[in-house]
Amino acid sequence: MLNLSVLLEDGARNQPERDAIVFGDMRLNYALVDMIANQVANLLVSRGVRPGDRVAIACPNVPYFPFVYFGALKAGAVVVPLNVLLTPREIEYHLRDSGAKALFAFTGTPELPLGERAWKAFHEVAECEVYVDLPATAGATESAIEGAETFWAALAGQPGEFESVRTEADDTAVIIYTSGTTGQPKGAQLTHNNLLFNAVSSSAMFDQAPDGHDVFLTVLPLFHIFGQTTMMNAALYRHGTMVLMPRFDGDEALSLMEREGVTLFAGVPTMYWGLLNARGEHDIEKISRTLHTAVSGGAPLPAEVSRRIREKFGIGILEGYGLSETSPVVSFNNPKRKAKPGSIGLPIWGVEMKLVDENFETVEGEGPGEIAVRGHCVMKGYHNRPEANAQAMRDGWFRTGDIARRDEEGFYFIIDRSKDMIIRGGYNVYPREIEEVLMTHPQVSLAAVVGVPHDTHGEEIKAFVIPTEDATITEQELIDWSKERLAAYKYPRLVEFRSELPMTATGKILKRELR
Repeated sequence: MLNLSVLLEDGARNQPERDAIVFGDMRLNYALVDMIANQVANLLVSRGVRPGDRVAIACPNVPYFPFVYFGALKAGAVVVPLNVLLTPREIEYHLRDSGAKALFAFTGTPELPLGERAWKAFHEVAECEVYVDLPATAGATESAIEGAETFWAALAGQPGEFESVRTEADDTAVIIYTSGTTGQPKGAQLTHNNLLFNAVSSSAMFDQAPDGHDVFLTVLPLFHIFGQTTMMNAALYRHGTMVLMPRFDGDEALSLMEREGVTLFAGVPTMYWGLLNARGEHDIEKISRTLHTAVSGGAPLPAEVSRRIREKFGIGILEGYGLSETSPVVSFNNPKRKAKPGSIGLPIWGVEMKLVDENFETVEGEGPGEIAVRGHCVMKGYHNRPEANAQAMRDGWFRTGDIARRDEEGFYFIIDRSKDMIIRGGYNVYPREIEEVLMTHPQVSLAAVVGVPHDTHGEEIKAFVIPTEDATITEQELIDWSKERLAAYKYPRLVEFRSELPMTATGKILKRELR
């Protein structure tokens, strides 16, 4: 038997009075969070949700997310987290594809009316029988959505005790949907074993605060597996405190670090870029005294951003690697062993990595090749996608779609996503290499490189650049500058300056939109 809800229950037994969640002025201890999760479990059982049924949640980083997440797990249900930016049509797709029986959705704001979109989608899916509104006002018993039942009204009278359902280690605990960059999103089935091992492995790789109490600034979206595992589940495993932040803002993040004594921060590279470009007044020395671990994942970290963070905060960023299909952590630059800048590190305990070619044959030596992964982190398979499973998995190995090289010590270095590779005049060009060079220019703040159609070369290289505030360089001057530093087939012939770049809710640059 194994149920992931043990992460919360263990904290409630051993540190009942410790803050599990800090959100604004709210401070919720382990005992209270566990009690509310028990009420959610009792609610689900009373509404006909049975072990194995899917429970969807569309919610930003607010306390409702862990309430529902662990309440559903306690009831033996499968959690289906939904991106808060989905349209009604997309929410409907996810509900149908997962076979969700219940949907918990945050009301949202006038600028982001998530509840309205979720309510509309709910009525299009007959199989989804339960809808609960997560109101923006804590304790509200009346919903802003006509006809919807609020979370607090639904919990009224529900017992605060619940004996978690017996689930097996290989039972699906969470279905995480991939971004769907190559078609309709697919649901990766992650088991209780996948997620528990990954949380424990993540915690083991992070240094611990001297007093044993770590404070995690949790701004990575919890509906994404990176935030779920490394910021929520790992925090609960070590009885830490999560400081929830619904949306990243560099100044607000620094203010929370300063106020709460944050010891651990994990983010995608654009979040570190945001910390560097924050304009408010902050006590950087105070922040640096408590912040002992900084982790980056989700996308390659530009070396220039890493260098500037170390210069400003006196801390190195530990780069890791993972995917939704791998729970997510696959490899990491373990602080107990010297990290290599630009590397995604070594495979974590119990996980194997290798390089393969387009035929799934092993590539020896340095490579390059596509990363394949085997071990406790690899998903059970895509939900209802036998063809996709056959294409992506073989003999327990999962093909990631990421191209890398490997050095003599076994450290892996991501070159690029296979789908992002540009073929210009028959030459393979990896955008990350060009981005790294562009980022060293003192007047370049952020860069993203894509391939665009070209009549004779097949694809041409184009760079989208956010210049620094005081930049005077022209687009042509930047092209000429890069020409001196990159091979003739690599330098961008096209440069476009922008004030911002399109990003996902997790902070990844949307290259498909730039294309």
